[in-house]
Parts: sequence; structure tokens; C-alpha cells
Amino acid sequence: METATFAAGCFWGVEEAFRTVAGVEETAVGFMGGHAEDPSYEQVCTDETGHAEVVQIRYDPERITYRELLEYFWNLHDPTQVDRQGPDVGSQYRSVIFCHTPEQKQIAEESMRALEEAGRYDRPIATQIEPAGTFWRAEDYHQKYIARRRGLC
Repeated sequence: METATFAAGCFWGVEEAFRTVAGVEETAVGFMGGHAEDPSYEQVCTDETGHAEVVQIRYDPERITYRELLEYFWNLHDPTQVDRQGPDVGSQYRSVIFCHTPEQKQIAEESMRALEEAGRYDRPIATQIEPAGTFWRAEDYHQKYIARRRGLC
């Protein structure tokens, strides 16, 4: 199993999108990229901790590649928006690929470059590529939030 971590706006929808992808074995929502220790959802929502809402994915690389996960990532949000996705505004909603290995960083950079060269967007890609830091798991009521509301879990 390998780990991937993505920030693409509100983590509820991002988790739901990845949760059912073949080869994704486990998802968890939480926070990464900030300066506060063990932040709560309420703290992150103040836009003062520096954290992004993220989905951490455990996946089977024999069933799905990191490059394929990146394709899902690019397609689930607008990577040209800065510190927002749709109606959600604040740095906690920024677009970030948190890399766990040098290989992930290389693949993420290649993937972003290919997306830019494809000319799919009129604006530049705002997604950041950063080394993964500490993953702070969000409170239990955020985990699989959409699936539980639909009665799928």
C-alpha cells in the first residue's frame, strides 16, 4: 500500500470522489500544511492555522497508479482558483498535492506541466506541490461524511 494526499477544496466531496475509485483501499480526511499542532476543524476554518483540508488516500499501486490518482485530482476541482473552490473561500480550500516521496513529486510536476501545456484552462494552474508533512486527522464526524449522510456506510 502507498499513500497519497490531496487538497482540492472542501474535503467531504474530495473524499467521496476518491473513496470509490478502484484501487483506493482507504480514505481519511484531515489537515496538512499548517503551523498549529493537532488543529481542530473549527481552528482550521478560521483560516489562521495555515492548514489545507486534505484527503489522505491509501492505495494499491498494482491496481491504480499515482499518475492515475492525479488525473482524478485534476478533474475534481478547478486548479486555477487561489484559496477557494466554488463557494468555499480561504486558504484551507487551496489546491495542493502533498508528496510523500521524490517520485511522487516528479510525477506531480510532470502531470501539472502536461495539464498546463494542454491549454485546458484560460488561467494558470494555482495548485501547489509541497512535501507531505504531518497529517492531522479530522474529527470522526467528518470521516466519510457524504457517504454516511446518504446511508452508504
